[in-house]
Amino acid sequence: MFLAELQREEKTAFLELAVLIASIDGNLSIFETTILNKYQKELELEDYVPTGMAVEDILKTFKSERSKNIVLTELLQLIYSDGVLQDQENEIVRLIKEHFGFDPDEFGSFKDWIDKIKELSLTKEKL
Repeated sequence: MFLAELQREEKTAFLELAVLIASIDGNLSIFETTILNKYQKELELEDYVPTGMAVEDILKTFKSERSKNIVLTELLQLIYSDGVLQDQENEIVRLIKEHFGFDPDEFGSFKDWIDKIKELSLTKEKL
């Protein structure tokens, strides 16, 4: 939704992070695959092949508050796409929030927003 606002270096870093998170539990769901494909298209990186960057190196790429908000919001959409928050996903969200300096209470509002987006998407698909 807002990924086009990221700088070129941030776009590739975001895609690296998204692939890492989607495959963190060893099971890439159809929902996650769909969202990853959407991300690649939105980022104009359809042919990009992830290099397996370390999460700490990826997170250093995002410097502005806007970029950090975009990254966390989009990643929460990916994480909740299958309706289940795995322990590994929860841990990476904690790491991202900590690295980005987010207040722990902010997570609730991000998650609520993602839930609303998901609900609206499902309603749209049924129409």
